[in-house]
Parts: sequence; C-alpha cells; structure tokens
Amino acid sequence: MEAARSEGDELIADYVDCLMSLDTNAQSVQNNNLILGDPVIEAGVAASVGGITEQNAMKDFVPPEDPKEPLLGMTFESDEAAKTFYNEYARHLGFPFRVGRSRRSKGAEEVVVMRRFVCSREGMYRKKNPSSDEATKKRERMSMREGCNAMMEVVRESNHWVVSKLDTAHNHNLGTCSRVGYLRDRGLLDASNKITMMGSDGVPFLRQNILGEGGDAQGLLDYLKKMQSNDPAFFHAIQVDKNSCLMNVFWVDARAKLAYQHFGDAVTFDTTYKKNKYMMPFVTFSGVNHHLQRVIFGCALLMEDTECSFVWLFETWLAAMSGKAPCSLVTDQNRAMKAAIGRVFPHTCHRFCKWHILSRTKQKLAHTYSEHPTLIDELESCVIESETINTFETAWMSIIDTYDLRNNTWLQAMYNIRQKWVPLYLMDTFCAEISKAQKLETMNDFYKKYFSTKVTLEVFLTQFDLSTENHYEEEAKADMDTSLNLVTTKTASPMEKQAARTYTKAVFSRFQEEFTESLAYIIQKTKDGCISEYNVMKDENSSDTFCVTYNASNKMAKCSCKYFEFSGILCRHILGVFIIVDPHLLPPDYYLKRWTRKARDCGLLEYNCDNHQDDACQSITSRYDVLCADAIRYAEKGSGSETVYKAAKDILQKAYEEIIVYERNPTRVSQRDAININEDVMVDDSMTDQSLPDSRQKVTNLLGQFLVSSWSP
Repeated sequence: MEAARSEGDELIADYVDCLMSLDTNAQSVQNNNLILGDPVIEAGVAASVGGITEQNAMKDFVPPEDPKEPLLGMTFESDEAAKTFYNEYARHLGFPFRVGRSRRSKGAEEVVVMRRFVCSREGMYRKKNPSSDEATKKRERMSMREGCNAMMEVVRESNHWVVSKLDTAHNHNLGTCSRVGYLRDRGLLDASNKITMMGSDGVPFLRQNILGEGGDAQGLLDYLKKMQSNDPAFFHAIQVDKNSCLMNVFWVDARAKLAYQHFGDAVTFDTTYKKNKYMMPFVTFSGVNHHLQRVIFGCALLMEDTECSFVWLFETWLAAMSGKAPCSLVTDQNRAMKAAIGRVFPHTCHRFCKWHILSRTKQKLAHTYSEHPTLIDELESCVIESETINTFETAWMSIIDTYDLRNNTWLQAMYNIRQKWVPLYLMDTFCAEISKAQKLETMNDFYKKYFSTKVTLEVFLTQFDLSTENHYEEEAKADMDTSLNLVTTKTASPMEKQAARTYTKAVFSRFQEEFTESLAYIIQKTKDGCISEYNVMKDENSSDTFCVTYNASNKMAKCSCKYFEFSGILCRHILGVFIIVDPHLLPPDYYLKRWTRKARDCGLLEYNCDNHQDDACQSITSRYDVLCADAIRYAEKGSGSETVYKAAKDILQKAYEEIIVYERNPTRVSQRDAININEDVMVDDSMTDQSLPDSRQKVTNLLGQFLVSSWSP
C-alpha cells in the first residue's frame, strides 16, 4: 500500500528529528519510559515496543561526520538511519530532499517496509481545476518540481534496511535554496552578483545580491529611513556579509522598547514563516500586556537561519532592549536557534510553543484523528488541564493505550521532551500565562489575513504597521474601559474587592475565577507554628492534593502547584488558605505590577536610573533613548482626552523653557530652582469631561519628575 507524501510531511519529519536531537538530561520525578513496552533487541540496538528509549533516542539520528556516496546494497539499522544518511548526503551536495513514497505491509500491523527519499525537484507541477479556490491558491505558488529523478529507496529485510534502488543524477544545478525562488519573485534578488550563503547546517548554497536594482531592497531601506524620521528613538540594524550584501535586518520603534520595559519578562519569538517556504522571512518578538493582549517588541527579516544569524539577531535585539533579558522565551524548535539562545540568553528559560506541537501532532496523527475524532480533545485536555505531573502522565499513558499508539515515534519524541513544552514541567519559571489555555494572536493569523505570494515587501510592512497600530488602539480602549467601568464582584470579601480595584478587567476575571473556585476546596491543617502547612484538595476522593505553606510573620504563602511563580496571580489553593487565616487584604507582593491598572505608570524612570547610572551620563545616545522613552509615556497619558492634552501642552512648554534656561547658564540654576516637582497645574472647572471625574483634580508636572530622576547637575 503506497502513499505519496504531502508537501508539509518533510517539514514535520525534520521537526521530529530536531526535537529528538534535543538535550533531554532534565529528568522528571516520574518514569521516563511511561509509554514504553518491554524492551526488545533489534539490530544490536536497545529498542522498545513504544519506540526508542530516551537514553538511546538519538541512536539513529547521529549524522555521519563524513557523508559517503550512497550505493546499492548499503544496509542501515533502521529507516530513520537511512533517512539521516541521505539527509547528510543531500546537505553535502546542496539539494533539498523529501520522503517521496512509503509502503506498508499487508495485515493487521501494517509496518513500514519501504521508504523512498527523493530530490525536492522530483515530479512535475500539475495544474488543478481553476474553478476551485484551493487550485487558485496553489496556482499562485511557485513550484520547485522540475522532473528530477534523483532518489534512494530502502526496503526492510529481516532486522535491517537495504538500498534497493538508487539514482544520483540531477537535472538541475546543485547548491540552491528553496527560499531563493521566493526572494527573487519578491524583487529582493537580482540575477547578477551571485554570492555564497550559508545554511543552518553550514553547507553553502547560492544566494543572489538582494540589493539588486529594481528590487524591494531599496524599498526596505526607504521604509527604515521613513521610520527613523518619524520616530527619533527608532532603532534598526543591518547585517551584511563580506561582500557588503544584506543578510538580515532588525528594527524596533520607541513604543515597542517602552512596552518591553513593562512586559518583557515573557517573550515569544515567532518564526511562522518557516511553515511555508514561500512566506516572507519575517520574524517578531512579542509578549502579553496587562490586558492579555499581544504586544510587539521588535521585528526582523531573517534571510538566513544559521546559528550566526540568530546570534546576531538576539544580541542586536538584547542591545536595543538595554541588555534586559526575558525570564522565559518561547520559540518553535530549530537546532541553530537553540544553540544561539544558549549563547545569548544563558539564564533565560527556553521553551517550545505547546500550540505548535499540538498542531503538528494533529497533522502527524491525521489518520487516527479521522477514526477517533475525540483524540485531539483528549490530548489537549491531558496537556492543558492536568493539574499535577502524576495526572498528566497517567492521562498520557491512558491515551496511548486506548488508541494503540505505543509504536508512534512522534508521540514518543514529544513525550521525551515534555520538560520543554508541557506547562506542568515549567511551573518554576514566570511565563505570563494566567491560563494554560491562553492563546494569543500569532503571525500565522496575520499571514492568513494579509499574505499572498503576490504581496510586495512594502505592502506587507504597511499592513503589519497598521495591525500593530490597531493593537495599541485596542490597549487604549481596554485602559479606558478599565478606568471608567466598574467590575462586578461575586462576594463581599475584602480580598476580591481589593483585586477588583487593582487588576485590569481581563486579569481580574481570571483572579475572580481562582477566588470563587477556592471556596469549594477542602483545607486541612497538617502543621502548626509560625510556619504552618495545609493540604488543599477538591474533595475527599481527589487524587490531586496540594500543599500550602503559610508564614504568619510576613503573611506570605507558597503552594506546591507553583501557579503564582508561573502566572503571577495567586492560585485557588493559597486563596483558600488566606480566607481561613486572614480574611482581609492580600499582601502587596502578590499583586504583580505587570497585571495591574498601573502597569505602565512610574517604575520606568527608576529602571532607567538604576540600569543606566554609568552609561547614561556618558553616552549621548543612551541619554537620548531614555528621554525619548519617557516622552512617549507622557504622550500616552497626555493624549487621553482634549482636556488633559491642553494641560500637558502647557506643562511641557513650561518645562522646555526651564531646560533652555538651564542650558544657557547651568551654574546659576539649582536643581530646586530649575524645576519644582511638587508644582501643580490646576485644571479649570470649564475643562471637565469624562476623563476627569473631579473638576478640581491637579495635573502633576510629569516632565519635572522626569528631569529630577534622570538628570544630575
């Protein structure tokens, strides 16, 4: 029974290879071989019914250091070992390949008995029915198919695999990259001035000069120039090779840098473009704000996905963010990226996106899903809703047994690296996920809305800027909604009312869920004293019991679920204990500022002052960046309403005049005389509107506060 591979299968297979090559030294307290059966010996390698054990997970995946020419009759321990060999052979010559066909044996088990690895240019492009929307979409894509017959076929014989068919002749030039076609079509490539480009495996392939005449490269430079003129604090960097050809480009505006200072503790590095070779090689750094909305921290065009390129990008981005590394970094899996993150962010927790893995699992188990539609929901529930590691591993084993998936190497690989993507194994690290089911907008959503193979770089960037601007508008609306509309509490508890006054509406909704759930839990005190302990459970028959430790001297508590460390809001278990021991207000330390209404207020100046005490006074650029960042914060506050805008204009004008006075004669003006931070500007009664509920409200001279905190005479 033969089946042709779909276009994305080779990407998925490569993804499994990458995942199985990860460092899996981090061990769980549970049994790593949970889904594995009794070990058997095959071809001299320790294996199992459920797949390769974690200890030998890379046995067949270690590439040969010196790839040899394939020969008829060559033998391999497994089909994966054959694939690895052909992969290294293809990289050595410089051509992409895919798994073209496979055949399974007849019978109940249907084991794979043949696999054929072919050049990606194998076959010919066939046009589909033009009336079909799908065909129209396919017709817009460029095809790599040129009828190349190069291939290697292996068949199973007893306990090993043998090369049964082989063709090493190609009908095209070697050393080309699949992304070159896209770049040329976008006008980023010119036919002249060809140079060598390095792939992520260190093998050179052909790349043309992307600064060719008539291409979008000039448009990109014009875009950066325009952004720089509109935003003096705009930062961009360009990486070129030894021939002065553009390789990678990074940029970030002042608002993104400011947002990072408030919400840059948890970052997602989005490389959605890698899902499709025809997509724009556009990547973003992003996070989540205090309204649970996506916020951008920087963008890049990444023409090369080598370790060198990733190191350059991460170091450039880190420098733009004043050297402040995130607590956690979520990415897709890539060998070069993993190595670069280890070099640039040694103290940052690197994790994989669970949604990417679950999505690929759905593709990988498509046949099983079609027969058992509930499988996908059960897998997601196992990963997202399990409350303890024991519960997760028990549920995982149950799914494996129920659907007879012990022999599925993909699920085995996912299980072996569970410490990298399953939330329960990452609870020690802050990830800004107040709900494990939290799913923010990604670049994939943006691509679906605005991208096609005919979109130019200029149009793409314009659409992205408009989308980003819309994000800022949504945040402003959420700020206004939180300020003007009161939230509804469900109890008379002072703790719930305190949280309603402190958190934004979106975050309070999640806190309220935890608070109300805590009322239904059973709490048993197991240890007395200044530091007491409690067992918290859903009911008496619950298999999940959580231990809460409470320190009466500082009124602080810790829970074994570590939800607060992971999300930044208190779990239902600690809240249940607080209701018993002290039914009043929560300690301020439990209100993480990034989730509160004042997430963007204050604090920034202290950060700048503390972290730039030495450089800012010495570097004009550093001082300029600090001033621009603070000015943006004033602009955000001052543009909230016409009334505040007029007051802010007057305040800034007066502050500017004071700066000029000091600049002309700094020796005559003392810090106290130059600016009085306690000076208030009265808002006239005639200036009232909804944004100023009290007509006698005073507007503090914000710029005066800024000067005192960042300038020393």
